[in-house]
Amino acid sequence: MAGQGLSTEDVTGIREALAAGRKPKVVFTSSAGQMAGQVGQVVQLTDPAVSDEYVVVRFGRDELPFSPADVAVAPRGAGRRPAEPKPVEPAPAASAPPAEPEFVLDRAPVPAPRREEPPVPQQAEAKPARRPVKAAKPKGPAGLTVTLTYAEGEWTVAAQQGTKALAKPYVVKPAEALRMVALVDVPGVHEAVEQILAAERAEAEQQAQKLRAELAEVEARLAELREAG
Repeated sequence: MAGQGLSTEDVTGIREALAAGRKPKVVFTSSAGQMAGQVGQVVQLTDPAVSDEYVVVRFGRDELPFSPADVAVAPRGAGRRPAEPKPVEPAPAASAPPAEPEFVLDRAPVPAPRREEPPVPQQAEAKPARRPVKAAKPKGPAGLTVTLTYAEGEWTVAAQQGTKALAKPYVVKPAEALRMVALVDVPGVHEAVEQILAAERAEAEQQAQKLRAELAEVEARLAELREAG
């Protein structure tokens, strides 16, 4: 299993391979969870400044974003099927030498005296008890994960079922984010969101005051120009 993820040199090599029209193979590390040890193909490198998961990997029919720590460069020969061994044909049997004629003396055997033996009582055979067959439990649907993220002044929501991305991160309003957090009764989470909103509100008020002051200066300058004219 691959170990430490992609280095800076590995990312540069993958970017050059994609520019040349190739799709380099990578193997999922233990950071990828249940997909660890599986092999996929890198089909795109997005902007790392937008998201840490900028390595887009094709796995089966899905194309999902991962971080450089989730994948590593696959070793040579990874993902190839081993060649099936060819059946060995049996060697032709050596021809047997012709049989020589045999001379048999045909003479009727003398019957031996018949000896009567007492009948042996038959015993019933005990059949082994059958073990109850357990019914296989039906496999349930893959787990659903909904993630609310705050970064660089924006709230985003993303949804993923198993390893398949249902919805890419999209921007929501702060009020909607606060309503989502209110549904989760976890100590500290609601307070953290309120602190973030309070900080944004204070910053917006400072910007508004600055704009009002600048507008007042512009209006005063305009009034002076009107009086001068």
